[in-house]
Amino acid sequence: MITTLIEKPSRSIWQRWRWLLWVVVIGALYDWTISGLKFTGLQESAGVVSRSIMAGLVHPQWSYVYDGSGEDLVSLILQTLAIAFLGTIVSAVISVPFAFWAARGDHERFFVRSGSGKVVLTLIRTFPEIVLAIMFIKAVGPGSYAGVLAVSIHSIGMLGKLFSEAIENMNRGPEEAIVSAGGRSGQVFGLATLPTIMPEFFSYTLYRFEIAVRSASILGMVGAGGIGTPMIFAIQTRNWPKVGIILLGIVIMVLLIDSLSEQLRKRLI
Repeated sequence: MITTLIEKPSRSIWQRWRWLLWVVVIGALYDWTISGLKFTGLQESAGVVSRSIMAGLVHPQWSYVYDGSGEDLVSLILQTLAIAFLGTIVSAVISVPFAFWAARGDHERFFVRSGSGKVVLTLIRTFPEIVLAIMFIKAVGPGSYAGVLAVSIHSIGMLGKLFSEAIENMNRGPEEAIVSAGGRSGQVFGLATLPTIMPEFFSYTLYRFEIAVRSASILGMVGAGGIGTPMIFAIQTRNWPKVGIILLGIVIMVLLIDSLSEQLRKRLI
């Protein structure tokens, strides 16, 4: 009976102690970030203000839920949803050509076309939505229109990136089958490409809508419409019961949207 002994390859010093280097690097980063924070202490009124905020959150202003004025909680939440929905739909449509521009082709040389598309999408999503909202408020005035434009433009950069990655990673089998059967480019696109990528496109659009709902709730703080406008006024006037009912409405809205979107994504993929 012959016994074969397999010797384990010896590990180098670097392989043995590499984890220690990562511990030192991560520790140095933590030390650098924490040392950059300057704690100046709590203000004398911090306790009083905190108790007032908690009292307002625990006892929200229920009369603000709906009063028929069009400036109540229900009306402004519906306006916020409309801003997020319209901005997402507009960006989803515009993002499709950008996605095909930025998607890397199998036979593309040097990736000039796709590289330029990726750069453009990166530049578009560089500007935060709140900055875009301030810019559009100066251009078109305060209100929901500026909010829709801000959500739309920022979402183009994000959805274009996600759509392009879906195109790059798609299953090419149906396309090759139609080409081998003598199909033309239009038939390949309509019968293979679109049916393959559309479920992911819809899934990413729903995911972006979830984010847009949260963003639209904040854009009102700079005058771009939605529920954020009365919330910032209530905070400035220290009307904590009104702040409490607005935050409660936002939480319920976000939870419902997330739950519905999750169910729809499960059906699509």
